[in-house]
Amino acid sequence: PVVATNDLHYVKPDDAPFQDVLLCIGTNSTVQQKVRMKMSGDSSCYYLRSEDEMRALFPDHPDAIDNTWRIAEMCDMKLEFGVVRLPRAGVPPEETADQHLARLCGEGLARRYSDASREPRDRLDYELNVVRQTGFADYILVVHDFAREARERGILMAVRGSAAASIILYVLGVTEIDPLEHRLVFERFLNVERREMPDVDLDFAEDRRDEMIHYAAEKYGHDRVAQIITFGTLGAKASIRDVGRALGMSYADVDRVARLVPTMPASFGTMTIEKAFEEGQEFKELYEADEQIAKLIDTARELEGVARHASTHAAGVVIAPEPLVNFLPLQRPSSGDPNSLPTTQFGMWDVAELGLLKMDFLGLTNLTILGTAVQVIEQVHGTKLDVSHLPDGDSRTYDMLARGETFGVFQLESGGMTRYVQELRPSSIKDLAAMVALYRPGPMQHIPTYIHAKHGLEKVHYPHPDLSEVLDETYGVIVYQDQVLLIAQKFAGYSLGQADVMRKAMGKKVRAMMRAEEERFLKGSADKGYTNEEAKQIYDLIEPFAGYAFNKAHAVSYGTIAYQTAYLKANYPAEYMTAVMMMAGGQQRVAEAYAECVRAGIPVEPPDVNRSAANFSLGSAEDGKQPIRFGLACVKNVGEGIARGIIEARGAGGPFQTIQDFFERVDSGHLNKRALESLVKAGAFDTLTERAALLANLDRLIGYAQKEQKQRESGQTSLFDLIAVDGPPVHGPELEPAPEATQQQKLTWEKELLGIYLSEHPFAHVAQELRGVLSCGLVEINAELSGRDLVVGGVVSGMRSLSTRDGRAFLAAELEDITGSVEVTVWPEIWEQTREMWQPGHIVVVNARVKARDDRLQLSVQKASLYGDP
Repeated sequence: PVVATNDLHYVKPDDAPFQDVLLCIGTNSTVQQKVRMKMSGDSSCYYLRSEDEMRALFPDHPDAIDNTWRIAEMCDMKLEFGVVRLPRAGVPPEETADQHLARLCGEGLARRYSDASREPRDRLDYELNVVRQTGFADYILVVHDFAREARERGILMAVRGSAAASIILYVLGVTEIDPLEHRLVFERFLNVERREMPDVDLDFAEDRRDEMIHYAAEKYGHDRVAQIITFGTLGAKASIRDVGRALGMSYADVDRVARLVPTMPASFGTMTIEKAFEEGQEFKELYEADEQIAKLIDTARELEGVARHASTHAAGVVIAPEPLVNFLPLQRPSSGDPNSLPTTQFGMWDVAELGLLKMDFLGLTNLTILGTAVQVIEQVHGTKLDVSHLPDGDSRTYDMLARGETFGVFQLESGGMTRYVQELRPSSIKDLAAMVALYRPGPMQHIPTYIHAKHGLEKVHYPHPDLSEVLDETYGVIVYQDQVLLIAQKFAGYSLGQADVMRKAMGKKVRAMMRAEEERFLKGSADKGYTNEEAKQIYDLIEPFAGYAFNKAHAVSYGTIAYQTAYLKANYPAEYMTAVMMMAGGQQRVAEAYAECVRAGIPVEPPDVNRSAANFSLGSAEDGKQPIRFGLACVKNVGEGIARGIIEARGAGGPFQTIQDFFERVDSGHLNKRALESLVKAGAFDTLTERAALLANLDRLIGYAQKEQKQRESGQTSLFDLIAVDGPPVHGPELEPAPEATQQQKLTWEKELLGIYLSEHPFAHVAQELRGVLSCGLVEINAELSGRDLVVGGVVSGMRSLSTRDGRAFLAAELEDITGSVEVTVWPEIWEQTREMWQPGHIVVVNARVKARDDRLQLSVQKASLYGDP
């Protein structure tokens, strides 16, 4: 049968110009271009036509319209909401999920708490009762199953978010955070007043996250587990910028409008163009004064929120009790491993609305670093550390943090955080958790109060004497969302569940909800004997904190990982830095780690075909210090396969005795010329022959290796192979002489291929000569020097050309000395005068002012000279 449909691209005819702009955005063209992708014919006819319009369009084919209508009537999709659909996690047939969970928790309680205190038992009974009432026992058992499996596989994991507040998860071994010791509020995780599915986000060692996702599919069924789709949408600023380009407007005009859209903290929701009108007077005035700007903003407003692209959510996984196709549509990922899990076509909030179990499987690099460091420590010392049971209060750890040596320490290594940690001089995980919570927009202003009160430099002030018990551990400062809940309970008689509902209402900033909560708070406070003035003061205090205060369980969890990384760095520095470098993931991070090793006196040695592993490794002690050695695969252009081929040949026949021995024994299939050149230039053959000579003879040696392999494969044997000789092999081509590489050539190669100057830093001799001229080394520049004028020098190691708002060129460059690096900004006036000297590898001395910007320190150059110039 024939059907008649319209080519549908938008809903209403008026949407046509917006769809045209969207086409231009997608094809990187402008509406003015004559030759571009556009809708053919009348571009306003691709909308959802009514039945009458379709019959008028096809008057000779009424049966086609009738068939279309019949098909539409046959479509019948019912989505059932409000039903929880959870998989079963190995519950024995003779038990219910609640009974099984209670039994496991009873066993875990005996392991976790050896004393006869009633508090843990009472807390556990209370939490189990809430789980029974909310019906989430299966959910908890699934989480327990993943934790058990990760533990059995030796995969480090942690729980982020409010889940660490649960004693159930603690006694089950899902988390190592004791909620009683840290005074965590369970209702922030789950309560009967807010019957939403709890949110348990699991952090796994990054290199083994996929392993756990595939375990989920194996355990619960490949047709019942999928990753979740995510849609990249046009935000307010992006919409303005994209539409401006599509309309052919100048960058300066579009940028001026986009910059007027206020920035909103993520915890306060999403900034929209509509909100920009309410909050930005200049934005509104510009719209009213300029017709072209008005068209830009109106078009951007129509396209705001439109999905630009779809991708797989970085962490979201959905698990169903039966095949997922019974609940939602699936699709295969558009790229990547063809054997990877399917992806939902519903986003994560829609998945949650359908009552399906949605979990975040997150990969955390620092957990991989911790696990790798533990392995290195065991290899070196024969001791296997359990990082989940490290003693808090280690003096080496906290002394190191007080000195500001925070590189590689989880959550603490940014410039601004390091400065506060030095001032704080933390003495417990409690302090680290508070810093994790406070070091964010909003609460950051309270950090000095916290620090001064801790050290007795400022008297602890409580908003009301009755709140001292709630705020004592944070010196009177509201740091956590949990404290907002406890204040509402203490001051206004809320249950903790009701207080959590209040917190969410405050966070949403919905005026009607906030007014209702304020009235309820004031009434509850009056019932408890407080004056209206006292109640209003406390409500006004907690209302903004509800939006940006931090989840305490999450802060404690991350503060614990921060302590674990700091502990290993302080007590096993070489082993820990080896693990950091193994997980560096790029030359920039390697360079930063190398600078930290230099500062700490940890030797770092070049790659060596006779000694290196594929990745970074810790060598045997020399002069009492164990060196970190570059891995072969850590050299630019050298892949894992080539590195493994070299290591296998070395393992089979021992260290290579000569360069000819190397080329004879290593499978020629691994002898990629580009990779070999990189290994030579990086110094990996220095113990066998000189770099320049080897480069000059490389083609001959590769040809020799290929010939030898063909002979071996054909069963032919050379005369030399028949003669048993002691010592190194003597056959193979002799190297033709070549001039030795200069030290400058070697340094250039090392910087290019290793990301660092390893054998010698080109600034080393300059630093000695300029000792009386330079103000300090680059690593010594800190926030305390902000606003100060300094004279510093270094090697230009990176450059970015940029433009000011009025189109004038300036430069952002990376300057590096033997201690570290810093970004310098060369503004247009100085850039025009000194353009020639700013070249990679040049040594430059600058007079500059220190500026702190976005948690980074920068130098604003006022004068610059090339080293050696008069």
